[in-house]
Amino acid sequence: MMAWRVHEFGPPEIMKFERVSRPEPGSGEVLVKVEAAGVGPWDGWIRAGKSALPQPLPLTPGSDLSGEIVAVGPGVSELRVGDQVYGVTNPRFIGAYAEYAVASAGMVSNKPTSLTHVAAASVPVVAVTAWQALFDHAQLEAGQTVVIHGAAGNVGSYAVQLARQASVQTIATVSAGDISAVSHLGANIVIDYRTQRFEEEVWDADAVIDLVGGETQSRSFQVLRRGGKLISAVSRPDQDLAKRHGVEATFFLVDVTSRYLTEITRLVDGGKLRTNVGAVLPLADARDAHFMLEHVRPQPKGKIVLTVAAS
Repeated sequence: MMAWRVHEFGPPEIMKFERVSRPEPGSGEVLVKVEAAGVGPWDGWIRAGKSALPQPLPLTPGSDLSGEIVAVGPGVSELRVGDQVYGVTNPRFIGAYAEYAVASAGMVSNKPTSLTHVAAASVPVVAVTAWQALFDHAQLEAGQTVVIHGAAGNVGSYAVQLARQASVQTIATVSAGDISAVSHLGANIVIDYRTQRFEEEVWDADAVIDLVGGETQSRSFQVLRRGGKLISAVSRPDQDLAKRHGVEATFFLVDVTSRYLTEITRLVDGGKLRTNVGAVLPLADARDAHFMLEHVRPQPKGKIVLTVAAS
């Protein structure tokens, strides 16, 4: 089969499209004939050697996938050959940029029937990140208020929709061009961060979901009520600032499991969650997708997805 391989860490140029042996699923694993693979910033970090987890070389990048199960390893009972599934490959987030990929059975689920494989591959990491930020870490409930920074991004747009479904009041910060789109997703208040300082407009929020980091994260402590929560998916918050403002501040890494994917599937197939696919490229052009991640080439809004046609 064909797969992208990283033999040394570095820029997109080091990625090589090679013929490799088709993998076999081990205990608790399934082999997926990949129809589509999502591309995310974490793929670029892994390729560049900046992963939060150890990544022995050589490796095949890619975590988000959608496709058909063609083999099942020992100890797998819920999934069968022929099932159309989506999810992620494994806890190291590697292996999906290939015609076939091994995935942990506990990290995939039946894909939404209303979605194509391309749309389904755009969902897992970003949608589950949004869910866990809002409900597992911020523990938001109906009637509470959340500020979502980066609300027009891939994670942010799911966070706005999920908050709306849960009757959580949403204040979203975006650039001017995204105000209309994020309002349509269900944000109650939308702030143009370039012309308004959000900390002058908002106070006593129950939680902030930080998908931006940097100065935005630091200023966010001012908008929280005492006892509120700042949850970041991008960088570790300043604990001294958190203590000074009497709030909790947490950084987290997403944990994609079948349980969360099943819940996301229910919402997607129920018409409650909209996906947003941006660029769609053939698997052979994965290097171009990484140039988009690096902003060497223009990156359209929405998730980058690779389509796979097995040879």
